[in-house]
Amino acid sequence: MSEDVNSTATDDEPTDNPPTDGPVSANTDPLASAPESSLLEVRDLDAGYGDLQILNGIDLDVGEGEYVTVVGPNGAGKSTVMKSVFGLTTFMGGSIEFAGEAIHGLAPERIIHEGISYVPQNENVFSALTVQENLEMGAYILDEVPKDRIEHVYDRFPVLRERKTQKAGSMSGGQRQMVAMGRALMLDPDLLLLDEPSAGLAPDLVQDMFDRIDRVNDDGTAILMVEQNAKEALRRCDRGYVVAQGKNGYVDTGDRLLADEEVRQQFLGG
Repeated sequence: MSEDVNSTATDDEPTDNPPTDGPVSANTDPLASAPESSLLEVRDLDAGYGDLQILNGIDLDVGEGEYVTVVGPNGAGKSTVMKSVFGLTTFMGGSIEFAGEAIHGLAPERIIHEGISYVPQNENVFSALTVQENLEMGAYILDEVPKDRIEHVYDRFPVLRERKTQKAGSMSGGQRQMVAMGRALMLDPDLLLLDEPSAGLAPDLVQDMFDRIDRVNDDGTAILMVEQNAKEALRRCDRGYVVAQGKNGYVDTGDRLLADEEVRQQFLGG
């Protein structure tokens, strides 16, 4: 997680931990919570599919090495935010900048070259290919496959090394998710986009998946994650955004969002 969010506060410094002597009110101004320097900066974003507008004026930031989670009710537009960053929706207005360069309107093939990798929720592996072949496909934009990156992925997900000749389609849901994440990491991205990484996993595998995402972030990769398991995601992230009806709702540190009574009742099941 990003260093500035998790540093230890002194008696004279503010702390991100919610106070214990009264109710917590999470921030509702997305710009007020933005980091001083943003790797990803989304401003007043309108986007959707074809003529159907889903997002209305979304603001969102991810700092260098930061771990950011987007939560909210089903159909709120969470995944549309992520797909818009990766060029998979119809851009209708606003701006998306990455490392100071405008990327809105670019095709995903161009955005990959900018240093962003994306792991979709569904159909995120090549089922007929082996684990090794899937990882090699993750480096398709390069002239040759970087062997050191494959070794890095195998070190990160040891079970994939054991099963590198197995067809990805024959693996369990958790193992396929590791393949998808491993492939996305082959280009050593500055920002990793994860869409519902715990969806469909058995309960005993969810914690393990979150632990692996934590370690990817600890290595310095910024994370933008949409997640249905909102409470666990907010416990782990630096900052969280609540999106509802295609608009910004609350934004604050994960701890403060979890401690806000209205956020808990409306979006986290109490």
